[in-house]
Amino acid sequence: MIVRAIAGLAGTWFLMAVVSIPAAAFDLQGHRGARGLAPENTLAGFARALDIGVTTLETDLAVTKDGVLVLSHDPVFNPDVARGADGAWLVPPIPPINSLTLVELKRYDVGRLKPGSKYALQFPDQKPVDGAWVPTLVELFDLAKSSGKTPRFNIETKLSPDKPGETPDPETFARVVVEAVRAAGLSNRTTIQSFDWRTLIAARKLAPEIETVCLTTASTLRDRTVDGERRPSAWLAGFDPATFAGSAPALAKAAGCGTWSPRFAELTADLVSEAQALGLKVVPWTINAPADMVRIIDMKVDGLIADYPDRARDVLAAKGIALP
Repeated sequence: MIVRAIAGLAGTWFLMAVVSIPAAAFDLQGHRGARGLAPENTLAGFARALDIGVTTLETDLAVTKDGVLVLSHDPVFNPDVARGADGAWLVPPIPPINSLTLVELKRYDVGRLKPGSKYALQFPDQKPVDGAWVPTLVELFDLAKSSGKTPRFNIETKLSPDKPGETPDPETFARVVVEAVRAAGLSNRTTIQSFDWRTLIAARKLAPEIETVCLTTASTLRDRTVDGERRPSAWLAGFDPATFAGSAPALAKAAGCGTWSPRFAELTADLVSEAQALGLKVVPWTINAPADMVRIIDMKVDGLIADYPDRARDVLAAKGIALP
């Protein structure tokens, strides 16, 4: 009986070990740091994400007039996020970040959401940090280094084929990003993601050692009609969904991406299987409700992006999935 009991315990331990092997690689990404808990794309927000224990810091990039990479989701400030040096909330017209030098940009305060705004109501648990400025990418790298932790970085080029005047051209944007990542010695811990795949193609040519991530949502995959003729979406860098039977994973693979990152509500278990069969990792965005996290994790995704990485950690722990 004792031998059988020991054998049973050993079998249980082995099963647990086998189950935990793929789970150890699960990638928990803090969206814009930890947007649900601290001001987005601020050093305070990224510090909060590191404290929670994410594996990857996800952020967005803009480029200043003097060529400095800074962290901002919007090429033109969201007036519900930013205040001027006088403390007043911004009102249109708002200058794009690429028209401001770094010194000028640092005068803006992005440490609090505008009270009563629709945007602020989405994140009632966010704790303000008045006086927070727009960080540079180098400042984010330095923060991570000083924390003693070794997170990965998932950095997004924010540009639009429909608004070329608000950002550098795709080739210039890609070059500046690649140079910054290489200068920091972080090519093996950084991915470059974008909805505008032109920067991904350019980055792959410049730095094939840096993995790219194809972001998608229905609107960026949708064909356009110009002068009565169908044209593939301008977001896809010339790739035509019709050539790939409308398959987003097949498009992402053709574009050279190592990861496909779709909007979570548009993801199915069959699409996860299709993408992984093509050799792609699947990391959907942005998942905040625990029930949605459970559903998506059960699809066997490789990671997820969340505004509330603390909630995601709780869900992962409940499912027996360990993080590094």
